[in-house]
Formats: sequence, C-alpha cells, structure tokens
Amino acid sequence: FSLTCQAGWLSETRLRHQWWLLDPYTGCTVLGSHPTLVVVAGPGRGLHNTGQRSRDTMASSSESAYFSQQEINELQTSYEQEGLSKCAILITKKLNDIKNAKLNIAVTGDSGAGKSTFINAMRGLRGCDEGAAKIGVNETTMERTPYKHPDFPNVCFWDLPGVGTTKFPMKDYVSKMEFTTYDFFIIISHNRFTENDVKVAKEIQNLGKKFYFVRSQIDNDLRSLELQGNVFNREAVLEEMMQKISCGLTEVGISTPIIFLISCLPPEKINLDTLKQALIDNLNGIKRDVLLMSLASTTVKIVEQKRAQLKKRIWMLATASAAVGLMPVPGLSFGVNLDILVCAILDFRKSLGLDDASLQRLANEAKKPVEDLKAEVRNPLMGEINPELVTKMLTRSGFVPLSVVQEILKCIPFIGSMVGASSSFAITSKLLTDVLDELVEIAQRVVTVAFPTDPSHPQQRLRY
Repeated sequence: FSLTCQAGWLSETRLRHQWWLLDPYTGCTVLGSHPTLVVVAGPGRGLHNTGQRSRDTMASSSESAYFSQQEINELQTSYEQEGLSKCAILITKKLNDIKNAKLNIAVTGDSGAGKSTFINAMRGLRGCDEGAAKIGVNETTMERTPYKHPDFPNVCFWDLPGVGTTKFPMKDYVSKMEFTTYDFFIIISHNRFTENDVKVAKEIQNLGKKFYFVRSQIDNDLRSLELQGNVFNREAVLEEMMQKISCGLTEVGISTPIIFLISCLPPEKINLDTLKQALIDNLNGIKRDVLLMSLASTTVKIVEQKRAQLKKRIWMLATASAAVGLMPVPGLSFGVNLDILVCAILDFRKSLGLDDASLQRLANEAKKPVEDLKAEVRNPLMGEINPELVTKMLTRSGFVPLSVVQEILKCIPFIGSMVGASSSFAITSKLLTDVLDELVEIAQRVVTVAFPTDPSHPQQRLRY
C-alpha cells in the first residue's frame, strides 16, 4: 500500500466536505472533496492530484461495460443524497440484470442446410448428447423449437423451419416465427442462398435487427475438390466462394451482407471461431457478456476475453459485499457478505468452463480422456467453495494491510465512520481479482492440454 501526495500538501480544510466513489477501472475506493484533489484508498495507490479524471474514468469504463452515463449519474446522486446503501441497491440490481439477461438467437434455412448441427456446435454439443438438436436430411423442424444452452439456459437458439413451403408461406412466416423476439438471426444454406433467404433477410432488415449469412458444410466442398484430384489453394477457393455469394446477395438488394463460410464438424470446424468472434463484437453491454460466457473455452483468446469481462464485475461485487457485510470475519475488523463472494467464485469457475460438464464437452471435442484435462485443475479453487474457504482466503497474507487503510480513513471526517465498508471493498476486490487470475491460469492450461499444437485453436487449420 503506498501513500503519496502529488499535490505536495493536504489540509484538513480541503477534506471538510467529502464525496466517495468506487473506480471500476482501477478497482480502488475513491474519496474526494475538491475539484482537483482526490484520495485513493486501494491496493498500490495513494493520494493523487487526479481531479475530475477519476469521475471521467469511472464514466468511460463503466459505460463501456454495464452502465450507461445516466445510470452512472444516478449512482453518484444516490450516494450524495442517501449514502452507500442506496448505491449498493442499484449495483445489486445491475448484477441481477446480468444474471437474468436473456439472449435469443434465431437460426433459419432450408432443410438439410445444417441448422441443427450449427446449433449443437454453438452449444458445445454432439448430435448424440442429451439436449442436442435432432439432425436429419429431411425437414425435422415443423415449428420453431428452442434449444437452451446446457450451462447458461438464458442463452437460447431457436431452430426455425424453412420458409416458402405450403406449411410456412412467406406472408405468414414473420408473425408465426415471432421475429421481433430475437436478438439476431443466422440464415444458413449449404448451397446457394435462395430467393426465400433474401426475403427473410429483408424482413429482418426492416425490423432493424442484425443478421448473418452462413454458408455451411464448406468441408464437403473442399473434400470434393480433393477427391477429384484438383490442386488448389484453400484460401483462394474460399475467397472466390465468398465473392460470388456477396455479389449475388448485393445484386438482389442486400447491401454489405455479412457472410461466413464454415464447417461445424470436427476435426476442422472451419471458421466457426471467426463467426463466434463476430457475434461477440456486434453485441453491446450485457448481451455481449451473456454470449461470451456461454461459449466454450476452446481458445486462449476466448479465455482472456472472459477474464477481461469478468474483471469488470469485481468492483460491483465488492461494493455489494461491503455494503451488506452481514458477517464479521475473524481476525479482520470489517464484515463481508460471504454468500456474495462464494457465488462470485462459482460464477467465475462456470464462466471459464471449469465445471465437470464443460470439461467433459471439451474432452469430447478434443477427443481426449477427460482425466487428462482434470489433471490440470487440481487446485483448492476447483473443490467445494464455501464460506469457510472464503474466510481463509480473506485472512491469508498478501492482501492490503488493514492497519494502513484504517489509519488513513480514521483521520478523515465523515469517511472514517465508513471504514468497515471501504476496508471490505479493498480486501474483497483484491481477493476476487486474485481468484479470477488463478482460475484463468487453470483454464489456459486446460486449453493447452486439449489442443497442444496451437492454443489459439488448432482445429481451425486445414491441411490441403
């Protein structure tokens, strides 16, 4: 813990009227009283002449994650008028919004296009797994059918029947399939995109929703060329296919179509991760978070993206725990809400794909014994997470010395009475950050064992 004053001096007069913030970007407790002087109490931070930058930092970093500027202003006003408890209520509500947010993805296309295979691949399932979408060469979808993610049930893929048949004429398709309920659409074809596909796209466009054209079963096209004895460059072939599809869609009125050429089946799974990344990048706020956490941790890149997103939750979790610190921790002079911390650690573990079910699905994809993966997760954090374990972690060495925090805060009028909350915030923030980093390291080792030749995802590489 450092203590410096870049302003050169600090008078009691300047600290007479206090304001207090939590900086989600730095993970520090921010105290202040003057337009050009703030006090930062947190790991490795001291007194800094940062001024309005702290408010600006909070606004920019929070807004890009979970909070709008209006919500940030509401947080600040709530604290000034009603104190930390009111802020905690708003932050807890946001955490519940994240937990309960739903993502509905529509998948449409003709029979045999590979809709079911795609839905299974996005959920990390094989066709033989429990809960997998039924795969068949004929139209197996006679009504819109929901397929929830096995670990994140708020993420749901909707398998829609093909349009244009006598059972599903275009004039009734949009209303019967309830287009307004989906967050975005995947239009799949295993051959050329049809007139009906274009009509569906234009209806989606009229609703102002995002859609993606997915040309599936690319592995079959490449294999056919190989069996015919052709010598070809894979990238050149795929680029030519992409250009033809793009030109065809543009000619019929789809401006700047978003197109992906993929294969969902192992061992190659061509461009599937590229599509996943595009879906993530085109979502904002909580919806982006929901999709990212549901994706299997099959690459180091995905694991790192999850770390970055989960880290943005830590200041909220620490604030909620501090504000409702119902349980004193032996050896420490503040209370925390151990239930919040236990749930947070379990959520980190699940989001990183370190639960038994996720490890088994990853082993199935990698075609390796699940025991090989579990050998990399032998760690106390992979066992039972309970209040007793969290208490031990809070009291072990390596966290911010409370004596230093308390000495600073007790000298400051008004804030001194909140020492329990601020100390709890600093300690729990550090705890959750350390736990997250440790779990990420485990997840990275698992990825490396599952796909040893290329941690970024060896199965996307084809050898032609």
